[in-house]
Amino acid sequence: MRTFVSAVAVLIGLVLAAVAVPAMWVDRNIVQEDGFVAFTAPLGKDPVFQQRLASAAVGSLGAERIPEALSGLVTPILESAAQSLTSMPGYPDAWTETLRRSHRLNFADPTTLPAGAGAATSLTLDLAPLVGLVAKQVADATTLPLEAPEQLLITIGQPEHRQILERISAYAPMGYAAAVGALIAFALAFVAARRRWTVLAGIGIGALVLAGAWTLAAGAVGGAVARTSSGNEVAEIFKSEFVSAASSSFAQWTTVAAVAGGVLLAAGLVLRFAVGRRRA
Repeated sequence: MRTFVSAVAVLIGLVLAAVAVPAMWVDRNIVQEDGFVAFTAPLGKDPVFQQRLASAAVGSLGAERIPEALSGLVTPILESAAQSLTSMPGYPDAWTETLRRSHRLNFADPTTLPAGAGAATSLTLDLAPLVGLVAKQVADATTLPLEAPEQLLITIGQPEHRQILERISAYAPMGYAAAVGALIAFALAFVAARRRWTVLAGIGIGALVLAGAWTLAAGAVGGAVARTSSGNEVAEIFKSEFVSAASSSFAQWTTVAAVAGGVLLAAGLVLRFAVGRRRA
């Protein structure tokens, strides 16, 4: 009976762990605003992406916002801004604010959004802070009271993708409870087992299998996301860079799981031989 209880507890623990690890990764790196900003901030350093961001920001300050009589004066400044946007002192803060606004549009309850900020119906980036940086440079150079739009939304996904993300964000925080449940199940298995080395070895083998399964699942999800098309060049580059960064980040978690599994398996085998020698 003890062996049966121990085996069931190990299986339950592995099932809970299978859910807990990816859920916690999603919660920490995507659902939580600070985690999302920290995770995606390096994307703004990609040279190609920077160029597209600058072009999109400058392009939004088109002819409708600049008097025709001043276009000859302002156009060279805009062209210069497109080349120097990412080297401006305010660029890091503007990019961070872009990420925070975008996260709030995609995750926050519409009732918590600032006044004038419309809720997005699909996955979006709000480039307004970057546009504001360009507008300020033009205004400082020409004394033209150029106003940036309150929002500049770029679609990076369809409404159905947003719905999927909303479901994921609702369940992701439950990963922590699942992790606690897995630890309790493993502890119960260890206490109930007649041969405790089998519990260590079983958990180790399970962790190795889960690491492989997570790797395959992450690759499948990344491929599915990469195959979606938004029709916007900036969005496509952001999506590509985001998928690459997510794959690299989650791979670190699966590597830790695989190493932990190998250590537990080795510890179980060592314990097995130690017990066998004592009995001999």
